[in-house]
Amino acid sequence: MKIAVVALGKIGLPLAVQFASKGHDVVGVDVNPQVVALVNAATEPFPGEAHLQEKLTELVPAGRLRATTDYADAIPGADAVVLVVPLFVDDATWQPDFGWMDDATRSLAAHLTPGTLVSYETTLPVGTTRTRWKPLIEEISGLTEGEDFDLVFSPERVLTGRVFADLRRYPKLVGGLTERGAQRATEFYEAVLDFDERPDLERANGVWDLGSAEAAELAKLAETTYRDVNIGLANQFARFAEREGIDVQAVIDASNSQPYSHIHRPGIAVGGHCIPVYPRLYLFNDPDATVVRAAREANAAMPAHAVALLEAATGPLTGLRVVVLGAAYRGGVKETAFSGVFPTVEALRAAGATPLVHDPLYSDEELAKLGLDAYHVGEQVDAAVVQADHAEYRTLGEADLPGVRTLVDGRGVTDAALWPTVTRTVIGRASRA
Repeated sequence: MKIAVVALGKIGLPLAVQFASKGHDVVGVDVNPQVVALVNAATEPFPGEAHLQEKLTELVPAGRLRATTDYADAIPGADAVVLVVPLFVDDATWQPDFGWMDDATRSLAAHLTPGTLVSYETTLPVGTTRTRWKPLIEEISGLTEGEDFDLVFSPERVLTGRVFADLRRYPKLVGGLTERGAQRATEFYEAVLDFDERPDLERANGVWDLGSAEAAELAKLAETTYRDVNIGLANQFARFAEREGIDVQAVIDASNSQPYSHIHRPGIAVGGHCIPVYPRLYLFNDPDATVVRAAREANAAMPAHAVALLEAATGPLTGLRVVVLGAAYRGGVKETAFSGVFPTVEALRAAGATPLVHDPLYSDEELAKLGLDAYHVGEQVDAAVVQADHAEYRTLGEADLPGVRTLVDGRGVTDAALWPTVTRTVIGRASRA
């Protein structure tokens, strides 16, 4: 097949590589000329994705994969077009901003030719595929969906850093606007993906047709919103346990020993492109979902809560140097999308502290571009907050942070034995060593 992938980001490029690795001819479209140039040079634009570089080294010289900024080069004659353009959500209003996706859809539609399967993988509010993309594509292309082309929704369900493994592990969900479209999508994804054996599933791992685009859209929102709600509940348990002098981690371990309990872990922040964002897309469809809204608000309040714990242990933070350990939103991943570092730094500044940031994955220059002042292990500091669960922080101790008097561990990763004279508080325990 000839396949076009629109947007060569941290999901789109690995998808394009996966499709090419199955023997298909793939053209990636991206508005960033630098990304296009790097891909055509068989160089990964964003290091950190397992196996991406080795696959680029194999596929680009072989002519299986190339990139372009020109839709007219990639879209005409394609058997399938897969779109993974980012959808943004306004921080203040929680309303989706379709700007980039609208632009990409218009460009795609202007060059669409009959016989193409169009699949959107970007997470969307329910109904978007049918009520927004279908009429827009039809208007611009002059083609009729279900007759001249087929349109489906098939959500990406992978995590950056392990995209290729996740593509094999998780069922590929599809939902069409017509039965023909769903069948074409099923056949397409069966031809470009491989699936691990999953004896734990009630049906065989593979491509699952959910019956409609709306069902597939809701499935992605449901699985991510569930996680946000579960973490919100865990965070509320944690804050109560702190007041009562209870170790919430021990409570969660005990609760989860019963097979019907699956309580997640509390922490300083919920970050990344997915969990903090998709509940807002769900609320776009269902604004009266009080449980979803309350959980999102509870999780968003955790960075300020961590700073309040630090202030309670330290006293006034005015003029103190406080290092935030971890800029990334999760350990081992070089990504700051919706990272808790930003609200934590903001809360520290509001308390009068001078916040500094350390992250083993980021250079001083990279931190500066993020508006963060770098800290280097061994420099004087008054207090510390663990924001990301990097493996390096498991062996970090008070000897590495001269002058440190207090520590708030927002991820429960530090070793109490390495902080013998420091007032150490762990979210959900409020235990002090």
